[in-house]
Amino acid sequence: MRFTTAASLLSLGFANFGAFVQASPTVSDLDLAKRDAFIHPGALHTSKDIERVKAHVKRKEEPWTRAFKHLEGSKYAQTTWKPKPHKILVRGENPDYEVNYPDAYRDAHAAYQLALRWLISGNTSYADAAVNILDAWGETVTEIAGNPDKYLAAGIYGYQFANAAELVRGYSGWVKEKQKAFGVMLNDVFAPMNLVFLDEHNDQPDFYYANWDLCNIASLMAIGIYNDNKTMYNFAVDYFKYGPPGGVVANGALPFFSIANYTEEDTGKTLMQAQESGRDQAHALMCFGLLGVIGQQGYNQGVDLYATYENAILNGAEYAAKYSTNHSVPYTPYRSWEGVLEVVSPKARGDIRPGFETIYSHYAEIKKLDASWSKEFRDYVNVNLTANVEGGGGDYSPNSGGFDSFGHGTLMYRLKGE
Repeated sequence: MRFTTAASLLSLGFANFGAFVQASPTVSDLDLAKRDAFIHPGALHTSKDIERVKAHVKRKEEPWTRAFKHLEGSKYAQTTWKPKPHKILVRGENPDYEVNYPDAYRDAHAAYQLALRWLISGNTSYADAAVNILDAWGETVTEIAGNPDKYLAAGIYGYQFANAAELVRGYSGWVKEKQKAFGVMLNDVFAPMNLVFLDEHNDQPDFYYANWDLCNIASLMAIGIYNDNKTMYNFAVDYFKYGPPGGVVANGALPFFSIANYTEEDTGKTLMQAQESGRDQAHALMCFGLLGVIGQQGYNQGVDLYATYENAILNGAEYAAKYSTNHSVPYTPYRSWEGVLEVVSPKARGDIRPGFETIYSHYAEIKKLDASWSKEFRDYVNVNLTANVEGGGGDYSPNSGGFDSFGHGTLMYRLKGE
């Protein structure tokens, strides 16, 4: 299936930005295609999720109460937060531009955290602050530039801005015209970059590691949901499941992301070596943060990507989590653009990254599957904070890696109390 960008086909109707691409879709197995409309909110969180969390916090139940208190203490979740939008968002050194992308990830996390505070507390001042951030970017940014890292900016901040907007789309204080304008910005600035990268890979097929594909897939899904664009959403889902047409390599598509499967001797469960296992563990874990986003954005719309290829996301997460909690794992040498990666990489082993609350909750608490290593890593991450919860932006690093995932999973994904 080949999709070609066509700016002349863009529709400015809020419910139908779908003319983003000309398409001949071959997606025949998507549950979404049977549905007349998207569920809203329906990216990372649904109304049911929000009501569940509100009830836990209202009853002062743990761990949700202390997780919410941790959110309340975040400097990014305050109504005094001032956005810093840029006309040209720049990630990657380029003599023609000044790098400014930290403002994007800080503002995206602030908008998300403020949206959560509004949804859980009911205090509209937090919604107003979130909307202020989104409007600032929606009215300002027109381009994403830099070196090839600009595609990371398009992917990561695309899915994050779209998710923050999805949470406040039902807020009566967000003027409909500005909601539409924000959707147009996502469609015109972020989505074309996502598509170009997935389609062309900067003219270097099989060069980019998996997280580059995954963040751009996540972005197209999130923007598709926000803009009610089934064509965009279905393209991203199809790409994730099958990769590009003609067998072209895309390391974030599941058929290429999976390098080898092993059967764990004691449990009989499958451990999957993923594409970045031999690179370093920071990026290996980043992939599963992004896979949780993709999984949620599918599951909440009735497309169970978590189950794809016999729970490949779980199998890979268990492998990464087991190694990251100081246990040995089998390994098959893998050739990347850097050469043959002979061993599972010890680099950044033991680093902490959010995202495993999402994975453990889905597989263990919803589907009752064995996710023991994911739980061990989840708990290892959480104990590093005084509150013993999964934190979010600002808790793990002031640099971009600390903002690749929204986090706050104890609050938003945990289903069983203490």
